[in-house]
This record gives sequence, C-alpha cells and structure tokens, in this order.
Amino acid sequence: MIGSSKKRDQAILQSYQLVKKDGFDLDRISSYFLSKNSDDHLQVISDSTWVNLDFDEVFMYVDRTCSKVGEQYLYKTLRTIPKNEDRSANLEKIISFLDANTLTKEAVVLALSRLNKPSAYYLKNLFLGAYILKPKWFWVVPILSLLGVLTLILAFYFPVFWLVLVVILAINYLVHYWNKNNMMQYSNAVSQLLTLIQVTNKILHSGVPLENTDELQVAIKVLESIERKAVIFKMEAWAQSQLVSELGALVLFFVETIKALFLIEPLLLFNILEKLAQKKSAIETVYGAVGKVDVAISINSFREGLSYFCVPVFASGQKSICAKSVYHPLLTEPIANTIDISDGRSVLISGSNMSGKTTFIRTVGINTILAQTINTALAHEFTLPKIRVYSAIRIADDLLDDKSYYLEEVMSMNKLLRESKTDHQNLFLLDELFKGTNTLERVSIAKAVLSYLNQHQNLVFASTHDLELTEYLANTFNFFHFSEIIEDDRLTFDYLLKAGKLTKTNAIRILELNEYPEEVIQEAKTISKQISKSKEKSDTENEPIKFPDKHQN
Repeated sequence: MIGSSKKRDQAILQSYQLVKKDGFDLDRISSYFLSKNSDDHLQVISDSTWVNLDFDEVFMYVDRTCSKVGEQYLYKTLRTIPKNEDRSANLEKIISFLDANTLTKEAVVLALSRLNKPSAYYLKNLFLGAYILKPKWFWVVPILSLLGVLTLILAFYFPVFWLVLVVILAINYLVHYWNKNNMMQYSNAVSQLLTLIQVTNKILHSGVPLENTDELQVAIKVLESIERKAVIFKMEAWAQSQLVSELGALVLFFVETIKALFLIEPLLLFNILEKLAQKKSAIETVYGAVGKVDVAISINSFREGLSYFCVPVFASGQKSICAKSVYHPLLTEPIANTIDISDGRSVLISGSNMSGKTTFIRTVGINTILAQTINTALAHEFTLPKIRVYSAIRIADDLLDDKSYYLEEVMSMNKLLRESKTDHQNLFLLDELFKGTNTLERVSIAKAVLSYLNQHQNLVFASTHDLELTEYLANTFNFFHFSEIIEDDRLTFDYLLKAGKLTKTNAIRILELNEYPEEVIQEAKTISKQISKSKEKSDTENEPIKFPDKHQN
C-alpha cells in the first residue's frame, strides 16, 4: 500500500507540468464560471469571442492544474479580465515562492492532487445557489427516529414489539430511500469539503504567500466545526464508488438497515445543510485560496513549457499595442511576428486566403487576453493598455433561425458598435467584414463601420480582401499584409507580417497551379485586364473618391 502510494506520488510529480492527455469535462469545468457573479471585472469574455479565438483549446493547453478546483478556477480566470493588476501580482508572488522552494512546491502539488476526483467539481455547489429545503412534513422524521430507538429497546423485553419494529422499519425505510437522492446530491460535495479543509491547512502551513491569511484561518476554523458530523457523507461517497464482495455487500446492507431504522441520514443531512448555509462565505474563501494556488502552479508550468514568454507591460490609456515576436500558442511550429502600433491608428491587414492574416488577428487577441488574465504573453515583449476584447471572426448561417450570413454579420457587428460607445477602451478583432453582400455595398459599409469602431481610444484589427478600403482609411489605419510565394510552379506561404498594403495578387495564377481549364484561365485574365483598364481610365479622368471621415481621431 505504501509502495503504491509512493509510485502514485512520483507519477504526479513527473507529469503535473505537462499538457494533460486526459479528456476535459468542459461542462463541469465551466460551471463555476457560469454560476459565479463576475460584475467586479473589467470584462467577462463573451461566448462568441471565446469561440472565435478557440479558447477552449487554449484553456486545455494552458491547464496544468493539479485539482478539479484548480481547473474550474483557471477557466474562470481566463474568462474574466480584472479591473486592476492585483490578481496578477498575487499570482506572481506565489509563483516566485514556489520556484524558490522546490520541496514545498512538490508537497503542495501532492496535496492539491487529492482534489482531483470528479466529485470535487461539485464543491462549488456548497457556496453557490440554494440548498434543498426540508419538506413541511419533516417534523415526523425525528419522531419516527425516536420510535425506532424505543421499539428496539422494548423488543428485548417484550417480544411483541419485534412485530412493531418491523412496521416502523418499513416506514423508516421509505423515508430513508426518499432521502437517498438528496444524500447522493450532497455526499460527494460534502466529502470533498473535508478534503478541501485538509488541503487548505497543508497549503497554509507550507508558507505559501496567500492573500488574507487571517480571514482564511477563520474560515477553516468555522468549517472544522462540522467535520465530525460530515464523516457520514464521506462514508456514503466511498460506498457509492466501491464494487464490494458478497461479505462487503452484507455489511453494507446491515449498515443501511441501522441508518434507515434510526433515520440517521435525513436528520444529519438537513442539520449539516442548515449549518453549511450559514458558512457559504467560509467555503468560498477556502475554495478560492486553493484555486489561486493551483492556478499559479499551472501558469508556472505553462511558462516552463514555452519557447519563450514575457510578463506584459501595461500602458494605461494609450491607444497602442507593441508585440515583439508574438506567436500563437496552439500551432506546432508557429511563425512569430512583430507589430508596433504607437501612433494612435488601428490596423487593416490584407492578403489571400491561408496566408496567415486571420491567424495573426487571433494571435493578437489570444495574447491580449492571456496578458491580462494570467500575466503571460507569448512574445519577447508585449505592451498594451488595459483593454476589453471583442471579435467577429467565425460567423455562420443560422439555418434553424432562418438567418442569412449577412443578417448574422449585421447583428454581430451591431453589438460591437454599441460596445464601442462605452467608457472602456476596446480591442475589436474583425475578419472579412460583410462577406455576405456585394462588393460595392461591402466596401461602403465596411469603411463606415471600421471608422465608427475606431473612435476614441478603441483599437481595431481587421482583415480584408477589398484593397479599395485602403484608399478610404489611409488617415486612420496602418496597413499590413500577408502574401504567398509562387516559385517553380509551387505555392507556399511564409506567414510573415509585412508593412504596407498588398500590391500584387495571385488569385488567377493559383487557379493555373490547380489545373483549372485553360478556357476559364484565359477568360478570367481577359476580364481582369478589362476591369483594370477601366479603373485606370476612370482614375485619370476623375479624382479618386474621397469619403469624409467623420470619426477620424
């Protein structure tokens, strides 16, 4: 037994820093975030932005937590941008302490791993939401319990009471099994609460620099007062998880009979729930302390697995982002790019499909969120303001609601337009605006929307195929592009961000490389030349259209 325990500990210490290979129960992991009020944050990352930036996958890559509590706390951490840097400062203190005290770190990791059972996901139910209430008829339960005790005693003196005992046992069995669903609902959470108290004590005595240690110590003392009564929940959770022998089943049946006769479970359950209802804040304090330590360990392990990273620098109120050699966390062989926007302008990126423009926009968005949530950017340098992040990248038809692609775009973009008028600084990440409509109106609407979003201190990173947009946004946007390389009849991409607007297109050439019929190629070239000549003639005869930029900064 001791040997198997040592092997288990060794396996944990060898693997906790690595990317997890087990499956993720994202419904349960996200349940703490979804249940917890997050009004005190700068931003709660919306579902659409979370999906647009593939943040479920980012979370699974970042997550090196050792407990289910840590998983839930990390998920919430990544979905909430704090108003100030206090959260990051505290995490950095914990990381520095554990880095300097390896043995302590290993002891904390092993302690946290005790909360790695799926039942630990239910701990948050003990301080979020309401408990079940006693039914109005519950006053009968203490009477039935007392009758069970009295009848059993009397039966030893008056045999006739054995018959009465059978009747009372039958009634009490009904009440006992009525309560089983309630018991099962809370047995896992309460049994894990006992483990949570022990783990918190271990962390507290390890010297880890926690916030509000006095408050934490008081919370532990408050919760320790129910430990003895809660032991029955641990026994119930253990019994539910065991496959027992015939002898074991006989013992369990005997124990169940005793519990049923005296109605031990319903009496203890509602008694403990009444006490726990008064201790929700203490449970949340202990849960939060464990979650923060586990998140700090996860961040540290995540950083150690990266090629390089930096702690971001925040430039409050500035309309600028500087990212040197920034890269995407989910790519096996990422290409790093550098962008420095310090002139108050936003960014418009052009380029062909698959050239890297959408990936780069996602890279900026992911790192902007990671920088503000876990104080980590995948770059050599990353400077940014405290900023909220919104995106419209992955939009699809909603056939069930009979919404066209264009209408989906209109509705999504309208939300961003409203957000742009708030008092907060915003980063808008946009990919191919209004693809669902014709070229003339697409360019017109895109220009108007981009100018509107770019007002005040807002920053916009947008991609486009419409090179005409560069003519109308020259005063308020910086232009960049990605391009493909065609050599020896081969199409390749370097995925490098280049300054300036795209001047050379290869769409028809790519058709040739993919062996389109010659007739199609030649007709496309002819039409392209005619359109180009027509445009050149129009440009020489008339001044280029100048749109008044009402929203120019």
